[in-house]
Amino acid sequence: MSSEKDMLLKEYVKMMTDMIVLCATLALSLFFWVLSLSISNYYGTLQPVSPWRWLLSILVPLVLMIRALKRRSLDRTGALGALLVGFVLMMANYSFFSSLLAFFFSSSRLTRWGGAQKKKIDAEYKEGGQRNWVQVFCNGGVPTELALLYMIEVGPGEIPIDFGKQYSASWMCLSLVGALACSAGDTWASEVGPVLSQTQPRLITTWKEVPAGTNGGVTPVGLVASFLGGLLVGFAYFVTQLLLINDLHLADPQWPIVVYGGVAGLVGSMLDSFLGAHMQYSGFDSSIGKVVSYESATTQRICGKPILDNNAVNLFSSVLVALVLPGLAWGLWPR
Repeated sequence: MSSEKDMLLKEYVKMMTDMIVLCATLALSLFFWVLSLSISNYYGTLQPVSPWRWLLSILVPLVLMIRALKRRSLDRTGALGALLVGFVLMMANYSFFSSLLAFFFSSSRLTRWGGAQKKKIDAEYKEGGQRNWVQVFCNGGVPTELALLYMIEVGPGEIPIDFGKQYSASWMCLSLVGALACSAGDTWASEVGPVLSQTQPRLITTWKEVPAGTNGGVTPVGLVASFLGGLLVGFAYFVTQLLLINDLHLADPQWPIVVYGGVAGLVGSMLDSFLGAHMQYSGFDSSIGKVVSYESATTQRICGKPILDNNAVNLFSSVLVALVLPGLAWGLWPR
């Protein structure tokens, strides 16, 4: 009987907690809406943001981050960081947020997949791949900054990519998609390659065979996976555009964003491998039979120098992709 009472009490507490969170979210969204109305009336040039957009931008990332915490995809610091990133991207543009979701959920599932095989290779393997705030901001920091710049440029809302009508905003959209596709491509390559690849990785700088887990090592399977990871991010963006923008027929074609995402994923993964081969230390530790990122008496150097860690390499790769690829896309985009 006492166990039934405990269960009922837990269900009641859970229900009350959900109600409190919902009420607090509603109050917060209404507060931001009133604030945006006041600011728009004061300046006279800004468009107030819909209360529903405030509500969704707070509530949806909150629910998803609670789910990610329960599934141990993020630790508490990672969840807070992801909540901030999700809020900014969803407030700016729903297409930004759907691209973020495509990256996050696909990467989280792939991180859990093939754990037994990855544990044999990776000396730093963590069960479930729980991410902290540093990893969140190294992957989501650049998109967050671009989303803020986008809101300063055109305000919250969805617009088609059209260099003729919205040059700088279109550039920001492609930069953001490129950064997310780069992160997705690198994650897909590092999670799929070790499990499915039947060939030994080759160092991207010398094309010599290296042990699995070496920074800068690539395989054909990993490169294909990186392209598919970026393709998914671009596809999520494209589908959201189709669903939410009514006058797409008046703008430039939007389908190239899918191909652009795939190219950004592949280029980002190769750039990440190139930086890793030069700026991350990789050595084979004979005492544990695995590739490690530290020097010791039992470690034989394979490549790289101990300049950057994996998070820093991911950040530099996404920054370079976000800066360079939109210019190439602008020159090749069909008008």
